[in-house]
Amino acid sequence: MSTRVPTLPARIARALARLAPALVLAGLAAQAGANTLTQNVSWTIDRAGTSTKYRLVAYGDSIYAGYNTSITSAARYSAPTVDAEYLSALWNADIESVRRAKSGAVASDVYNNKIVAEKSYMQASSTRVVTFEMCGNDGLQARSSFKSQTGTCDYSGMDSAVNTCRQYVAAAMDYINANAYAGVKVKVVSNLHYPGYAADNTPSSCRDAGTGASVNLQQTFLPRLARMNYWMCEYARQKGFTCADNFAQYMGADYDSNGDGIVDSVALQYQAGESESGYVTRISSTLRSTLRDANTHFVSSGTSYDYIQSDDTHPTYTGGTVTAGLFGGTTGSGAPRYTAFANGKSPIWNQYGHERMGWAVSTSNTAAP
Repeated sequence: MSTRVPTLPARIARALARLAPALVLAGLAAQAGANTLTQNVSWTIDRAGTSTKYRLVAYGDSIYAGYNTSITSAARYSAPTVDAEYLSALWNADIESVRRAKSGAVASDVYNNKIVAEKSYMQASSTRVVTFEMCGNDGLQARSSFKSQTGTCDYSGMDSAVNTCRQYVAAAMDYINANAYAGVKVKVVSNLHYPGYAADNTPSSCRDAGTGASVNLQQTFLPRLARMNYWMCEYARQKGFTCADNFAQYMGADYDSNGDGIVDSVALQYQAGESESGYVTRISSTLRSTLRDANTHFVSSGTSYDYIQSDDTHPTYTGGTVTAGLFGGTTGSGAPRYTAFANGKSPIWNQYGHERMGWAVSTSNTAAP
């Protein structure tokens, strides 16, 4: 006996066929540096035995969005929702993870059109955590522009991206401090990993005005990324935030590879009170030999995990996807994957990029809401 598979009505099939090329073009546009794709998601960790619910609000670009190269879906468990799972266990409560994100957005866009324009999400009386990330696209666009240069190298675009990042990170913290619900307990900024670190270990097409020689792209970009990350963590220290140091978590191994007595991912972390020049030197020179591309993140000397998707930019994830993007966003709920955490870490805390970032954000969580 055969089973007949139902088919779409002809008119719907024709409509989808006409729509497909447009979707492809939209997808290409969404991934281009100057274009954006709104990917808002609200997902509640629904914990058994409690009806108390608190809110975590996350503002950002494709990283917090959980971008997975699709224009219609995103990771269900991007970093903010991973943190919501940790909070649910810690506070024995339901946690609503509200992600207001725009893939492709530069820092000014995240600030103006997410944090400021959508401040109501962090003003709800249930809000206990506000976190944000930005500047990744400022850096990516400046890097892309520099890579396309020929003739004499012009570093001004990259330096401008650093200064713009610094401006809007400070503005974002000030605005959140002034506008978030008074009962917010935790405010966190997530800094930047270095996507394409290994691929950038190559000469530029342009030549330095002083030496007349090509410059190494990795050597050129790393100090500027370090400056961005320094000011995210330093402003956090100054303005009552904590800094989830994703650069250290992604780019350093979880063992002591250089024999200095400190685990690499710990040694690379921002140190409260250090100077910008001291931090940049430590990252781009003193400890540079310990940096590794996050496509191969070593959790021990013999075991590694891939933290970066095939696009060589966005974090890996697990836990499925939700609708987010061209067809709108998801509002949903589900039981936690894990209800308790030994030593504050899930069994997969260091196996995926988003799991690692979510854990890093969670280390700022308070004991009570």
